[in-house]
Amino acid sequence: MNIRRIQAMLAAILLFGFIACEKIERLPFYAEGFNPELTASVTSLAPAPADSNKTVLTLVWANPEYASDSNSFKYIVQIDSAGRNFSKAVSFQLIGKRTMSFIAKDLNNLMLSFGFQYNRAYDLDFRVISSYGNNNERRTSNTLRIRATTYKIPPRVTLPSSGRLYIVGDATQGGWNNPMPVPSQELSRLDETTFGGIFQLNGGKQYLVLPLNNGDWSNKYSVASNALPGLAAGGNFGYNLPDNFPGPASNGLYKLLMDFQEGKFTVTPFTQQHGLPTELFIVGDATPGGWNNPVPVPAQRFTRINSTKFELTINLTAGKNYLFLPENGNWGKKYGAVDSQAPGIKNNGGPMKPEGQDMPSPDASGNYKITVDFMSNTYTLVKL
Repeated sequence: MNIRRIQAMLAAILLFGFIACEKIERLPFYAEGFNPELTASVTSLAPAPADSNKTVLTLVWANPEYASDSNSFKYIVQIDSAGRNFSKAVSFQLIGKRTMSFIAKDLNNLMLSFGFQYNRAYDLDFRVISSYGNNNERRTSNTLRIRATTYKIPPRVTLPSSGRLYIVGDATQGGWNNPMPVPSQELSRLDETTFGGIFQLNGGKQYLVLPLNNGDWSNKYSVASNALPGLAAGGNFGYNLPDNFPGPASNGLYKLLMDFQEGKFTVTPFTQQHGLPTELFIVGDATPGGWNNPVPVPAQRFTRINSTKFELTINLTAGKNYLFLPENGNWGKKYGAVDSQAPGIKNNGGPMKPEGQDMPSPDASGNYKITVDFMSNTYTLVKL
């Protein structure tokens, strides 16, 4: 064997032996930690709108005692509607902190984001997930259930003091004439802060929404800039902003929704079969005129209240049926019940649709006020 190769082998053996004799330091051991116990300052809360900037809830959790600097520990606070096992939780991340407080406004907004209704109590689940800063050794706390009541925040856009709204502009059938033709250009109030209507609009034109129908142009609902792309289909609106609403590009029937709570409007095509009637009649053996068509008018003709709502007071006979007709004397178009067997439909009304089923009359004969709303495709009965 080559002498130089033998020398190299001996040197390698000596070096290995030297390394083997060196003492290797013990690798560091990091404790797994403990599940952090979570506590809260209250078990229920119902703040008033005036308390929106006040702290209403404080969470505190125990040190998980990992084997490193506690200032580097990571915590994830999770909140969800009770019973969902945090499947849709909202999460907040904190480093080194073992407490978190909420002011009423932030917690209220979080609850509203879950789809909760105003002024109602709901159960919320809270928990904390701890870990090292690199997410290792995750530990989950106990779950706390807290009952919280939402409150209604002021609408972003001032509501009309008149309680009514009208649409005007060259996009409408009435043009820029003020006063406007009613009831066809009046919106319906859907709830405290939402208005809506269905209108025949001219393509490529503009419109405004007014709180008064008396020739007054001093106040209006409008947009900041109608040059914003896509605004014809919806966006932000406000009170006395400088620009008109941009109308849709094409002629047609459109549903306009105005949400004053959020300051948002939407415009969508209304393509329902039979369109939007300008008149409405009732026919059927539950009515005095029976199934005879044409029906007797004005006794069986509805009064149009606004762009989407019709009303009629009539005597109905129990145990019979009826339908609504958009054209007197025409059996080719009708509106009926979505489900004539639905609970409560006889005495209260319910969903309707074009070419639906015969509507069952109430259990007791008598005078009833019938309201038909094409905005929601529903009808209601009230015994007088």
